[in-house]
Amino acid sequence: MTSCIKPNAWVALKLPSGTTKVLQVTPNTTISLGKYGCFPSNLIIGRPYHVTFELQDRLPGENFSRLRVVPASELYEEVFAEEEATESSSAPAVTGGSNTTSACDTVITSTDGEEFSLVDEKGNVVVRSTREVLDDRARQTLTQAEIEELKKKGSNAGKDVIAKLLLSHTALNEKTSFSLAKYKLLKTKKYIRRFQVLPLDVANFATWQLEERDASKIMDLRAEMLGLVGCWANVHYGGEDVYLEDPKARTDQGEEALVPLEKDRLRGRWLVVDDTGGLLVAAMAERMGILYPLEEEEGESKPEATTSIPTEQTPTATSQQPPKDTDTEMTDAQILSSKPEKKPKQPKPRPSDFAIPYSQSNTLTVIHSASQPNLSFLTYWGFDATSPNHPPHPLLNHLLTLTWLQLLKPELDTSYSTPPLTATQETLNSWKPSRRGNFHRKRRRFARIRHIVDATRAGGFNGLVCASTMDPISILKHTLPLLAGGAPVAIYSPTIEPLAALADCFSVPRRTAWTSGSVPEVQGLSAAELERWEGNERFPLNPTLLQGVSIQTSRARRWQVLPSRTHPLMTERGGADGYVFTAWRAKPAEGRVEAKGRFKKRKVECAEGSKAEVAGTPASSA
Repeated sequence: MTSCIKPNAWVALKLPSGTTKVLQVTPNTTISLGKYGCFPSNLIIGRPYHVTFELQDRLPGENFSRLRVVPASELYEEVFAEEEATESSSAPAVTGGSNTTSACDTVITSTDGEEFSLVDEKGNVVVRSTREVLDDRARQTLTQAEIEELKKKGSNAGKDVIAKLLLSHTALNEKTSFSLAKYKLLKTKKYIRRFQVLPLDVANFATWQLEERDASKIMDLRAEMLGLVGCWANVHYGGEDVYLEDPKARTDQGEEALVPLEKDRLRGRWLVVDDTGGLLVAAMAERMGILYPLEEEEGESKPEATTSIPTEQTPTATSQQPPKDTDTEMTDAQILSSKPEKKPKQPKPRPSDFAIPYSQSNTLTVIHSASQPNLSFLTYWGFDATSPNHPPHPLLNHLLTLTWLQLLKPELDTSYSTPPLTATQETLNSWKPSRRGNFHRKRRRFARIRHIVDATRAGGFNGLVCASTMDPISILKHTLPLLAGGAPVAIYSPTIEPLAALADCFSVPRRTAWTSGSVPEVQGLSAAELERWEGNERFPLNPTLLQGVSIQTSRARRWQVLPSRTHPLMTERGGADGYVFTAWRAKPAEGRVEAKGRFKKRKVECAEGSKAEVAGTPASSA
């Protein structure tokens, strides 16, 4: 991911109130932060991420605020002051004249044995743990109207308003260190005009969608659960891209010109069932390094844009402004004479209609149930699955989609089973451009769908990741045969009941009953037929296809860590905890398993006292 803010990039603005605002940084526009103010978007383009900006006071004649980068020394000045006070408290006090001072006199510290007070949102002391009773008038003396007037006339990014609120509080000297810090933090979040620009990665987007948007669209999938699913599914970079050669098929050729599938080139592939709007696909693509555009591609396109501007403006500038002396005239002449001559653009050779643009490695294959997959959240990372003429993006060559119908019964899908159109070159030249475009588009679509379906049905996937509202048993019934041996399986569900029913299909009693021959329907079937067995009511799935089945959960809670007051934050969002089903694909052995090796004979005593020789265990295990 880029380290600085690019034009038209999606970013997350962290506001002082704790909320997050996700927006697209479009050049030459104004970004509004509500009550905090507004500023031009060009002020943050090109700046690095994770920088805190402060909205300054508006200048006369301007309707927007300029920005100031807040240094770290100002952001953490209170922390630095407490650390310096702690270090100086261990040093002896400095005595000068009649006054004895210490470096920690300006830092408020809590006295030993004193408990803390509770302050509400308005700054009032509601409960104090000691027996001291505060007067009812010990509260903020400024009225709401006066505070609003201070906000309108206040300067210095709201810091003056905070200072006056602290000075106007009559019971400020009776607050403890913890209560005072809590009160000041509350006012700072409310009135300070600062924000932090964060990159819109998968974790930030998941947190924003979960806490401030509609959590049901992502099935309550939290950032830690995304990491857990990615780890158990072993999602990683799958190797360098490998492409099939262009068959250079003519327009009068049909299916015989398709590129044959090469199974030995297929590697680094994951099978995905995503009902989270594309969030699961984005998390996996981020791990595989195919979610963000490469910086090299962006850097190569920039010099071309910058060099073309002065070249076109140079003749106009010299013609409007006559030269003042001979030197300037010579300089302009040299610039104009050194301008390269324009060469006629040669059209790039276009690939044929049957050329496969997809990589054979490091890919994601998404199975969906609609006419098009719901991957709308990928637009936040610059990818639109519905765009026919998409700009360059890594997901274009690494994201493959197909329907359940195309996977199970491709002969019933018209886009797969209908032969491609054919026409001679003379016939194409007689058609209108729109008709020729539709002709090539349908041929390209046929070749891509045929390649995706054939490559998926060939199997050999390195893992299966699911986050769907469908029954996981029905998903595994058709996807388990497509996995390679040892491939991990990770299935997310907001509730545990579907995963518990799935885990029961691979329990030890079911596996024991299966291997003991109590299922007459599978007698005499080969290993390939057992993998694709449709199942029955007692055995929905082959219980020997998965090993190491487990169900787990994890939730990262935010805690308040203070002396004698360590507890999770009670105001944190609830919702489903979420569970993950994990297992590994197993390849059952054909026939009976027999022990082989060098056996040695051992003597045992019979009932009559005589000795007999019997075959013992192998020598390696004796």
